[in-house]
Amino acid sequence: MRRIDQFLYRKEKSLWERVSLFPLYLLSLPYGGAVRARSFLYSLQLLKKRELPCPVISVGNITVGGTGKTPLVMALAKGLMARGISVAILSRGYKRTKTSEPVVSDGKTIFLSPEESGDEPFLMAKACQGIPVLVGKDRFINGQLALQRFGVRGLLLDDGYQYLPLYRDINILLVDSTIGFGDYHLLPRGILREPLSHLRRANLFLINKAAEPAAYQSLEKKIQEIYPGAQVFHSDYLPVSLVGPEEEQEGLDSLKGKKVLALSGVANPNSFSSMLRKCGMKIVEEVIFPDHHVYTTRDISFIQEKAEGVDGIVTTEKDMVKLKKLDIGHPPIWALRIEMKIWEEEEFLKRIVSLF
Repeated sequence: MRRIDQFLYRKEKSLWERVSLFPLYLLSLPYGGAVRARSFLYSLQLLKKRELPCPVISVGNITVGGTGKTPLVMALAKGLMARGISVAILSRGYKRTKTSEPVVSDGKTIFLSPEESGDEPFLMAKACQGIPVLVGKDRFINGQLALQRFGVRGLLLDDGYQYLPLYRDINILLVDSTIGFGDYHLLPRGILREPLSHLRRANLFLINKAAEPAAYQSLEKKIQEIYPGAQVFHSDYLPVSLVGPEEEQEGLDSLKGKKVLALSGVANPNSFSSMLRKCGMKIVEEVIFPDHHVYTTRDISFIQEKAEGVDGIVTTEKDMVKLKKLDIGHPPIWALRIEMKIWEEEEFLKRIVSLF
């Protein structure tokens, strides 16, 4: 169940690792050619972009794995709503089961299950009361639907950086300070979804997990080398509380000094475990599944076996939306609720609000 060390994320690699990755480098050449060609055709307008009659803000990244897109979309949606600006969230709905219904939530009622909507859109719908959430491949069609049915003033694209068919007013690009751009290689050799030169499509950069200057200064320098004058902001995760399967809440101190099992099915499990330790929890066991994992009763039996003797199981909110349907029983399970804190929040939101 535990992941093999994801050495693709490491910038430094041994000679043997570089040699073993050479076949993947060869595969990355046609991939890179196709990505560059697609971007070039859109830049020449040989492939057309469609435009919606409202501000469109895209949140995305240029690497595989989690960089904080979902927490940022939720923070933006709530920040705009607090300023009297109504928006809807448009998501692809990764790994969702097929359904013709695109509306996950109208802002009041959630209509789709985590399986039908995808775990992240369901989490956003649950956390963002008053904000419609829609899923589907065609963000233009869903954007039209959101404008017509809900009368919103703007749209947020979750994981929209590579969605070139739709014009956006602001491209926000997230970068995780702990992994950066890996060793600068494209998929499948490295972790880049696009060449680094495509950073120039971004209007705003947000370096996440920027708790210490040493963690982001070299990364910020790299961004400025590629895109001189780029506007770079900084953020970090703030643990808020522990949330149970029935939305019951406990303070973080309730598990401080206690023995816990860290359970996650996210792109960066090490970051999650590190956050639990910073909250004072003693991780005596870790169970790690692939990102977007669909849990089964067999998984629950395995987790319970590993959780023998711990005071509690702590997971992510994204995992909890799927786990709550499967009865873990004992020990109690909690999700760590986090929020994204943007250091330069007022200046950052001012750029977004200026569109309206």
